[in-house]
Amino acid sequence: MPIRLRITYLFTLLAMIILGIVCFAIYYFSAVVRLNTIKTRLTNRAITTARLLKSSGQINKGLMHRIDSLTALSLKRKCVQVYGSQGEMIYYYSDIPGDTMDVSYEILQQARKRETFYFTAGNKEAVAYYAQENQESNIIISAAEDGEGNKALEQLGQILIFSFISGTLLSFGGGLFFSRGLLEPIRKITEEVNDISAYNLDRRINTTGSKDEWYRLSETLNRLLDRLKNGFELQRRFISNASHELSTPLTLISTQVEITLQRNRSEEEYQRIMTQVLKDVQHMNNLVQTLLKFATTSGNAGGLRLDPVRIDEVLMRLPAEIQNNTKSHSVALHFPELPEQDEKMLVFGNEELLFTAISNIVLNACKYSHDNHAEVTLYLNEEEFVITIVDKGIGMEEKELANIFQPFYRIQQRSNVKGFGLGLALASQIIKLHKGEVKVTSVKGEGTTFTIYLPYLQVL
Repeated sequence: MPIRLRITYLFTLLAMIILGIVCFAIYYFSAVVRLNTIKTRLTNRAITTARLLKSSGQINKGLMHRIDSLTALSLKRKCVQVYGSQGEMIYYYSDIPGDTMDVSYEILQQARKRETFYFTAGNKEAVAYYAQENQESNIIISAAEDGEGNKALEQLGQILIFSFISGTLLSFGGGLFFSRGLLEPIRKITEEVNDISAYNLDRRINTTGSKDEWYRLSETLNRLLDRLKNGFELQRRFISNASHELSTPLTLISTQVEITLQRNRSEEEYQRIMTQVLKDVQHMNNLVQTLLKFATTSGNAGGLRLDPVRIDEVLMRLPAEIQNNTKSHSVALHFPELPEQDEKMLVFGNEELLFTAISNIVLNACKYSHDNHAEVTLYLNEEEFVITIVDKGIGMEEKELANIFQPFYRIQQRSNVKGFGLGLALASQIIKLHKGEVKVTSVKGEGTTFTIYLPYLQVL
């Protein structure tokens, strides 16, 4: 069902409930007022009859007619019946001769108990009034048909039913009208989004107008389009750079093999060429492995095995690993004022990935440092571990800091340094998977400082 109709139906249902409650309340309280009015009039008539009996012992019919004519609303088929203490009828009066009521013994008893008892007899409404004076007691039955009251109540019911039906139809029509205007921004947003594709991600949804929910929806979609555009651009650059990095060693291997096969060569020449081909294959294999790691960490941590890991033990693997990779590189570790309890040195993550991320940053620091040396410091603040990696290298300009975590980005001034440009991007992805953060500060010509923040594991 279209949302426009759902809104209309819900709006109409709510209006029906409200109208129904209001109409029912009006009819109910009008009926109560009518009933109280007729009860009061009948009771007053009974009291008047009792007083007349007390003063004269009988009722003058001419006087009764004059009393009835003084009432503001006329009652039809009025009658008065008076019963003595033994239940015998001692007086009778009716507008229509012979129009009497059969009054049961139970009604008389109820009147004696309650003093005033209301009941109905056919179309008539009646009040039994118990009047006691000294040793004498009478029960006066005053009855009549409230023709005008019932007619007015019936007319009111018809008006309320008509109002309810009309109000429901108006609510439905109004719901259709207003829901159309309410959902018009959604229609426009849908049309604009349908016109956006991977080839025109620069287009954005119009956000002019009041800053309401539709404005916030348009802003959210525009931010989503920004992320999609960045993702497509990153993917395009990644594929382009990966293709270039992979094609270079493949071209070298292909060229060397073709040249080698052009003529017979000595064993020493074959060995030299095969050694070079092996280096190119190893280079390509390292690149593929790095790309696989990068692809793995670009998703989420759902498929990774995560365990409590001692962060200081991860860092202590760095000096040997860095020196095995390149003899000229060195790392100094500093652990000032760390807690002695083992449970306070834990992070929740994948040890190998964490080591890969930190070692990539340290290796990068050694590469670009004048003395190929990096200083690594670990300390714990109130909420997380803080790891700083400092080098005394060439530093970076402000515009380069924004790009160093992009895949395949290389600092232009040291493009001769070996690498794929994936180390920092891979490190950033791994740290994000561990709900951490990497920040970098640099001073041109003085050096660079990387700061890693990792939340520590709360052990209960």
